[in-house]
Amino acid sequence: MAHMPIPLQEVRTTCPYCGVGCGVKATPLGDGGALIEGDADHVASRGRLCVKGSALGETLGLDGRLLHPAVRCDGAMARASWDEALDTVADGFRRIIAEHGPDAVALYVSGQILTEDYYVANKFMKGYVGSANIDTNSRLCMSSAVAGHKRAFGEDVVPGCYEDFELAEAIVLVGSNAAWCHPTLFQRIVKAKEARPELQIVVLDPRRTATCELADLHLPLKPGSDVRLFNGLLAYLARGGAVDHDFVAAHTHGLEAALEVAGVDGEVDGEVDDVARDCGVDPAQLRAFYELFARTEKVVTAFSMGVNQSSSGTDKVNAIINCHLLTGRIGRPGMGPFSLTGQPNAMGGREVGGLANMLAAHLDLDNASHREAVRSFWGAPRIADKPGLKAVDLFRAVEAGKVKAVWIMATNPVVSMPDADQVRRALAACELVVVSDVVANTDVGVYAHVALPALAWGEKDGTVTNSERCISRQRAFLPAPGEARADWQALCEVARRMGFAGFDYDGAHAIFDEHARLSTWKNGEEGYRRAFRLDPLVGIERAAYDALEPIQWPLRSPTDGTARLFGDGRFSHPDGKARFIATTPRGPVHAPGGEFPLVLNTGRMRDQWHTMTRTGKSPRLAGHAAEPFVDLHPHDALLAGVREGELARVSSQWGAMVARVAHGGGIARGAVFVPIHWNGQTASDARVGALVNPEVDPVSGEPEFKHTPVRVEPFGVAWHGFILSRTELNLERVAHWTRVRGSGFLRYELGGREPVSPAVARALLGADEDADWIEYEDKSEGMLRAALVVDGRLEACLFAARRPDLPARAWLGGLFAQAELSARERATLLAGRAPTLGPDPGPTVCSCFGVGRNTICAAIEKQDLKTPAEVTACLRAGGNCGSCLPEIRSLLQEARAAVA
Repeated sequence: MAHMPIPLQEVRTTCPYCGVGCGVKATPLGDGGALIEGDADHVASRGRLCVKGSALGETLGLDGRLLHPAVRCDGAMARASWDEALDTVADGFRRIIAEHGPDAVALYVSGQILTEDYYVANKFMKGYVGSANIDTNSRLCMSSAVAGHKRAFGEDVVPGCYEDFELAEAIVLVGSNAAWCHPTLFQRIVKAKEARPELQIVVLDPRRTATCELADLHLPLKPGSDVRLFNGLLAYLARGGAVDHDFVAAHTHGLEAALEVAGVDGEVDGEVDDVARDCGVDPAQLRAFYELFARTEKVVTAFSMGVNQSSSGTDKVNAIINCHLLTGRIGRPGMGPFSLTGQPNAMGGREVGGLANMLAAHLDLDNASHREAVRSFWGAPRIADKPGLKAVDLFRAVEAGKVKAVWIMATNPVVSMPDADQVRRALAACELVVVSDVVANTDVGVYAHVALPALAWGEKDGTVTNSERCISRQRAFLPAPGEARADWQALCEVARRMGFAGFDYDGAHAIFDEHARLSTWKNGEEGYRRAFRLDPLVGIERAAYDALEPIQWPLRSPTDGTARLFGDGRFSHPDGKARFIATTPRGPVHAPGGEFPLVLNTGRMRDQWHTMTRTGKSPRLAGHAAEPFVDLHPHDALLAGVREGELARVSSQWGAMVARVAHGGGIARGAVFVPIHWNGQTASDARVGALVNPEVDPVSGEPEFKHTPVRVEPFGVAWHGFILSRTELNLERVAHWTRVRGSGFLRYELGGREPVSPAVARALLGADEDADWIEYEDKSEGMLRAALVVDGRLEACLFAARRPDLPARAWLGGLFAQAELSARERATLLAGRAPTLGPDPGPTVCSCFGVGRNTICAAIEKQDLKTPAEVTACLRAGGNCGSCLPEIRSLLQEARAAVA
């Protein structure tokens, strides 16, 4: 199928990162790049972009892209035609199904693909292959929210909208570092707080994160104690007269059982003290939170990964929802539970049944009449009649040989899954691994038998649905590179080769139309009613699809969506009533102690995304954190024998990794935090997924990413160092390395065990005996500095020493932008600083404008700056996306404390 021509004009599209779903305006520049700015007309973001969205223009290059199909032959991947690659996939799937049945094949897809891709994948597997073995990396982040919604409401529905955060009188953020993970939505909260200082912000999180800088109250609850805390709130509300009796009687079931588990018969003060002790929080602060919730009508409780990624995640979700049902605070402006989605299309995937235990269009896989309704609508020869394997079980089945073919699309489970080394073993043993990706070299691509080049953001065309149920268009503004194709096209080609009808779409709009028609199929009939429906978009043609504006389902007309649901008290259970769920508190499956005394928590950093295949291309985004770190309390570091700035090995019973020790100041004793982003392409040994335990929630199947017992110990090296190089280097002989991209160079952070010498330095930098080579060695200090110059310009440099306190990288990195070194720069290069000594800007705080911590601190002191606005006026820092404002507030507080 020919790709549509791309005009060189402004295109309105949607950001490919988190679930906020920000609008983006992209103007192609004609050279493969594009000018990126926020779309002020998009309802979700109103022109805002976070630093990642603002840097999208830096990520569009084709370096490292998978541009042609490849098939493994004699142990090596070789370029192939699309016909050869698709025949290999179709023949392999057909043969394995014939020999072992439909459950011997599987798809593992992603919240990064578009709704149209998701729809075709789900139809292919469940309706034509006849197996529900299609799961998604959304299992790892949102499936507990899905399960909690279905238990409480009868359907996977987020009842509120972003406007509720601006209308609320209190916002409770549970397990959510929204300042970093949902930055533009967080900035709406910041603006609401500035406009109405009486707006109360409460953060429930074991860590003191950047989000806490805005909070009126931070409860650092013990990991895994959320259910106990919200059960305590439920009991407090019931005893304190905050129950909406009319709402509960008319619109809910199950309150008595929920109250019994919550312990409503206890004495108020004694009960609060008991809950505080169990949750590890101050009783007075807990009581203040309970009182605030009880007296405040307009409360939004937003939750994210800290709630979902738990072996009791579904119960945590329902414990939160229970409190809103008890008070009737749901479906009306400024109130309600709100699930903050992690990925750009996790919601769209749920609409089409992308999880292994779901059917399309919010129909139920375990309901025989629903299965038949979907089968008959598709005209499919069969339909999956039982749930498929959820992510963790899927890869266990692959390793066991029960699943013999797996097609992995737009995700990297060797990095992102728990017990990730098990996934590595599984794929190594799998008979047929198909990988659809935009990147040529990934951790999962190593195991591919067939690699299919996919379209990336900016090239593909379709829809996504954000956290507030808003459907938005992702539009192409760049031509398809090489032989890359849309994922839905590859799926349809394989389906047709396997003899399946119903896959002859003439564009993404046709798939969306079928998706819309299925949303209305039998909807309204007894036993089939559901809130999800797209009636006004049925029959949509290409022109209308291309012009589709962002809109929240359910739709009243093509331009009129629904901001809130359940305000009328009617829910999606057959009787129209919501369900209280009795949630019994239970701790994480694996407790710390003995060999593994600390609790590992994992999560995102502000300026990176998933496994960095896109954000890793941006030098601007690398400035905030250039290498993986393990953040732990100084007391725990002392007991472990590790020091800040040095390397440590973090180990669990499942795996190990190496990271730099940091003391961020927000970690309680007994806990450590490690970011999720580094992988085998960007570090020698930093896949934190290898450590994470594979226990899952029994209802949702979501893994327990937030609680794995670990130990931390020194990772001994003889020297620390860094290399800046224009070209990629082979660093196999170095004990530890990490890599990020600078502007015109690659930055490697190193740790070595063999003695570093000029000969070693030459070997690492690829310099022969005739090279233009500069070096300085001080054996007594264990110091070596060297530089390779080619045609007068800096090609690479290495700085190494026994201690990790090495020169700042900023000035040296700037030399790579120069066509030729001056004589003075060459003479002072190995000093690692400018000939005219200027202040070191320090670690990057504001990535948008490249403003460092030291620069901000100096301006605060010298100019007596008091507010973030004054810092912005002075340095511009914080004046674009606002993602760095919590850190600026923290620096202002530190300055005030220093003079107090």
